[in-house]
Amino acid sequence: MEDQQHVLEFRLPDLGEGLADAELVSWAVEVGDQVELNQTIAEVETAKAQVALPCPFAGKVLELLARPGDTVPVGAPLIRVAGAAEDAATERQSVLVGYGPDSEPKSRRARGAGAKNSAALSDSGIGGEGLARTENAPGRPTAVPAARKLARELEIDLAAVSGTGPEGAVTVEDVRRASGARVEAENLPIHISPPVPTMRPENGMARSTPAERETRTPVSGIRKRTAATMTISARDIPQASAFVTTDFTGSMELLDHLRSTSAFAGLSLTPLALIAKATLVALNEFPELNAVWDEANQEIVTKHYVNLGIAVATQRGLLVPNLKEAQTLSLRDLCREISRLAETARGGTAALPELTGGTFTISNVGVFGVDTGVALVNPGEAAILCLGSIRKKPWVHRDELAVRWVTTLGLSFDHRLIDGEQAARFLASVATLVEDPLTLLGRV
Repeated sequence: MEDQQHVLEFRLPDLGEGLADAELVSWAVEVGDQVELNQTIAEVETAKAQVALPCPFAGKVLELLARPGDTVPVGAPLIRVAGAAEDAATERQSVLVGYGPDSEPKSRRARGAGAKNSAALSDSGIGGEGLARTENAPGRPTAVPAARKLARELEIDLAAVSGTGPEGAVTVEDVRRASGARVEAENLPIHISPPVPTMRPENGMARSTPAERETRTPVSGIRKRTAATMTISARDIPQASAFVTTDFTGSMELLDHLRSTSAFAGLSLTPLALIAKATLVALNEFPELNAVWDEANQEIVTKHYVNLGIAVATQRGLLVPNLKEAQTLSLRDLCREISRLAETARGGTAALPELTGGTFTISNVGVFGVDTGVALVNPGEAAILCLGSIRKKPWVHRDELAVRWVTTLGLSFDHRLIDGEQAARFLASVATLVEDPLTLLGRV
């Protein structure tokens, strides 16, 4: 019955991994629609992935509280639904598994005129009187806005940071100590200069000036995240690079042979998979390249597992999903998992845990026709390997000039924990393995 229904409000859940907001991409429902439990109501894009949001209760859509293109903070209201009384009794727990409302939700203007202040649910009827505020999620750390911003940039879990501010709040200095980032105070200005006064286009598309001599494009989503991460990399990590050009003919012949076997039937066996396997073998020999510099404690943390990142170019920007515990994977497993990661990344369906926690990255720039590249090291890692294009070239083989498959490998590394000698030995090891890939057969 109508008088038994309650106003239920769904807030943007905590999407994890230090993400504090998301951009609303599209609505899958309209005002007046009837929604079922766990029905997808919207798609949002975080700095890492595109996520479908299911509604944690059933009912009739009363109000959409954000427009496509809006950036919605975690904990801010998204939608109001007229639901059954039994849904109201459990609404506070009816958020996505592993998610929870923000402890300090920011107020947002509702889509319709005269919208009421946001609240979690109505304890009375649809009239909206007596709305109750959502209780703070237990255990969620309190932090000042500037600290949250820096934590997002540095990929720091605030739950692991000890706060020294009022009532235990996490401050900027707390985040700096936790991350080891040497950031001067002037690099984090409190007062932000106002942007160039331009009207944002309604559809979020790039806008041309009247003279059409330049275009201004709002920065958001993956591009915004990439910009922040690369700024941290260039600013905080002293980097150097090394290169080696190697004969890839043996690897190409091995790949051709393996493709004809039943063991690799139906798999996409590419040079990247073989390079990945060689890299994993070399990392086992040179574990110092699978490490990270801990500035706060003045320690080098060596990882005894490899979460191998594979750079993937998507329509939304560059993503680097990683293969967890890659050191345990066979060549067949690598073929399968690299294909899967690339597919989910390009489709915007990569799981958030797969987009964080990498320990070493490979970037296959050769697919774009370039010989090699100088990549920036991902914060939290020690090095990144670039695979250049594989071409037929004149090459001295067994003291004779021959046409061989040749490629150039480029390694960028954090010079704080890796010396040139270590980098060169690691790179030479990878080159030797692909020159004589039969040494990998026992590890396929």
